[in-house]
Amino acid sequence: MAATADCDVVMAGTEPEFLEDEEAKREAESFKEQGNAYYAKKDYNEAYNYYTKAIDMCPKNASYYGNRAATLMMLGRFREALGDAQQSVRLDDSFVRGHLREGKCHLSLGNAMAACRSFQRALDLDHKNAQAQQEFKNANAVIEYEKIAEVDFEKRDFRKVVFCMDRALEFAPACHRFKILKAECLAMLGRYPEAQFVASDILRMDSTNADALYVRGLCLYYEDCIEKAVQFFVQALRMAPDHEKACVACRNAKALKAKKEDGNKAFKEGNYKLAYELYTEALGIDPNNIKTNAKLYCNRGTVNSKLRKLDDAIDDCTNAVKLDDTYIKAYLRRAQCYMDTEQYEEAVRDYEKVYQTEKTKEHKQLLKNAQLELKKSKRKDYYKILGVDKNASEDEIKKAYRKRALMHHPDRHSGASAEVQKEEEKKFKEVGEAFTILSDPKKKTRYDSGQDLDEEGMNMGDFDANNIFKAFFGGPGGFSFEASGPGNFFFQFG
Repeated sequence: MAATADCDVVMAGTEPEFLEDEEAKREAESFKEQGNAYYAKKDYNEAYNYYTKAIDMCPKNASYYGNRAATLMMLGRFREALGDAQQSVRLDDSFVRGHLREGKCHLSLGNAMAACRSFQRALDLDHKNAQAQQEFKNANAVIEYEKIAEVDFEKRDFRKVVFCMDRALEFAPACHRFKILKAECLAMLGRYPEAQFVASDILRMDSTNADALYVRGLCLYYEDCIEKAVQFFVQALRMAPDHEKACVACRNAKALKAKKEDGNKAFKEGNYKLAYELYTEALGIDPNNIKTNAKLYCNRGTVNSKLRKLDDAIDDCTNAVKLDDTYIKAYLRRAQCYMDTEQYEEAVRDYEKVYQTEKTKEHKQLLKNAQLELKKSKRKDYYKILGVDKNASEDEIKKAYRKRALMHHPDRHSGASAEVQKEEEKKFKEVGEAFTILSDPKKKTRYDSGQDLDEEGMNMGDFDANNIFKAFFGGPGGFSFEASGPGNFFFQFG
């Protein structure tokens, strides 16, 4: 029997020892059979115990190590299983299943090249072995996925790397290296909960894994929890002082935190120019930190609004929401800038987005205000027509009317072309309309509040601009335009 041949050599002339050796073999076989029974019932822990007893009784039997390797594989303890599988083929290099299990352990742990060598040895011993043929293909597939992932990581095509690692992990479920690469790419894609889950799963098995600590820190860093992120980076560097990625990330995190805090301090002190410079410098530290950069753009937008650089403020807020389309503060800041620049349609759009996300009384009121200003903006701007401020006094409104009415009166342009006469007549009517509204306290209040002027008998189609002009200047026949030279007119009272 093969098992007998693998046990210790019996010394000649020692009958009691021979009997003891035979007894040990029988007992080891009994343990193996019990282990097989537990294995068949999927009680792998008990199976492991009995295979271990068999090995203790006969430590040079390759099949015992092979069986225990198979049990450890079922328990997910691939590294221990690899040791047993390797011992089995050291004891018996012709043990095909031993080579298959060694290859399977190598592959599960992510060492596809070593797996290929083991599967190839199994094929050398049994070239028709279907399992060896399939596993050899699987190992080569993993090698190919690794190559593609390496190229795509350099191209920053993180989605494709995740895809490749998912396929590779189907064959190499215990490979921490593949899991870490997948988690890092998930973090780069902003899929932080998934990345955290993968890293935490590794840390449960190995709390000192520097790569997993780095990924945990990376997720926190990209979620703008910079202080906590630094703690993980520092811990990773304690475990692996030469961890280049953790070193770079730690340096960037500290620099970003310092610049942002300095910018906030300058802003609070009213030093807007310095705050602008510091936020700009912070934005140049790490373009991959989307959430922090979104906040920095919004902060810089606030600075620009304080400096009355409203177009620049709008651009900064737009960059912020491009990076983080859930960033309410950036929408609110941009909406206010749109209001200040009288871009009311854009303001309404932003306030609608905010109110849909957070239905608060404050946001509802901001939306109503913007909608009102939009409605008002689509009417004639009587203040603009008269050339006065919205806070103009009654006297200022009268003076403005006097000036504009004389400027656009049809008699003044009687010698102009028909097109010019038509345009000036239109302006003359608008000036009269504006004066009618703004000189009447009740109408002015309704106009300023955005209410419809056609209500309560205020139909603006019913008034006569000439009558208003005559009433203002003292009644019929009270004035006339006369030429004082080419293109020049003056008016005189009768």
